[in-house]
Amino acid sequence: MPNPWEIYDALTDAIPEEVTLTTVNVGAQWTRVINSAGGIGMAWTMNVKTRPDIFPGVTLDGIPLREAAGLIRSWNLAESSIGQAAINSWHSSPETAEANGFVPTGQGINWGMVFDPYATDVAGKKVAVVGHFPFAQKALEAAGEYICLERNPQPGDYPDSACEYLLPECDYVFISGSAFVNKTAPRLIELSRNAHTVLVGPSVPLNPLLFDHGVDTITGFVSPNPQQLDRALAGVNMKGMFAAGYRVHQHRPA
Repeated sequence: MPNPWEIYDALTDAIPEEVTLTTVNVGAQWTRVINSAGGIGMAWTMNVKTRPDIFPGVTLDGIPLREAAGLIRSWNLAESSIGQAAINSWHSSPETAEANGFVPTGQGINWGMVFDPYATDVAGKKVAVVGHFPFAQKALEAAGEYICLERNPQPGDYPDSACEYLLPECDYVFISGSAFVNKTAPRLIELSRNAHTVLVGPSVPLNPLLFDHGVDTITGFVSPNPQQLDRALAGVNMKGMFAAGYRVHQHRPA
C-alpha cells in the first residue's frame, strides 16, 4: 500500500509558508479556519478526543497555516478536524481553486443535488456511497445495486468495515469528504481504483493531485465571503452556506 500520508503531506506542502491562521471556530457540525490570505476552509467536526491533543491548551491564532494543517496527523479527531479545515482554507479559496482548474457547478445547485448528474450513468451498475447521505439512494435509484457504508450505520447501511470487501467490486464509488478527517480517505480511494470515484462534500480538499491517486471527480465548496460563511455555519445553517459561497468541481483530464 502507498504511504497514506502522501496525500496529506502534499496538500500541506502546497500552503505558502508566510500564510497564518487567523481564526478557528469549532461547531457541532462544522469546524472552520480562516487564514491571513483571506481564505476559509471547513471540515466535518469529529468530536473524538480519546487521544491527547498535539497542542494542549495552546491558542492557534497567528500560527503558520502549515503548522495548523499538520494537525491532520492527530489521532485526536477533534484536532484533525481543525487540521483539515486549515488545509481547506488554502485550497478552497476561490482564487486557489480557480488556478487549480476548478469551475463553478452552477447557480442554485446545492449538496442535495450532488448525485443527480449520475442518475443515468449508474443504471444497472454496482454503486457504493461511503457516508450516509439521505438523498443519495433516490438520486441513484437506477443502480443495479446500491450500497451505503457508514461508520454509524442506520437501518439498511453496511458498517464501514465492509469497504475492504465491497468497494473493489463496485462500478461507481462516492466518498464523503469527512473521510479526510478520520484519515480513511487514502485507503478508500485505493480500494475504489477499479471504479469511477467521486469525492463529495465541503470537507474535500480542492487539489487536482487527487487525480494522481485514482480519483475521477472532485466536488467541493468555495466562499468569497469568509466571515459570512463562518457566521452561517455557527448556526448550522446549510442555506446560509450557499448564501456565502458555491459548489465547484473538476473532472479528471481525459
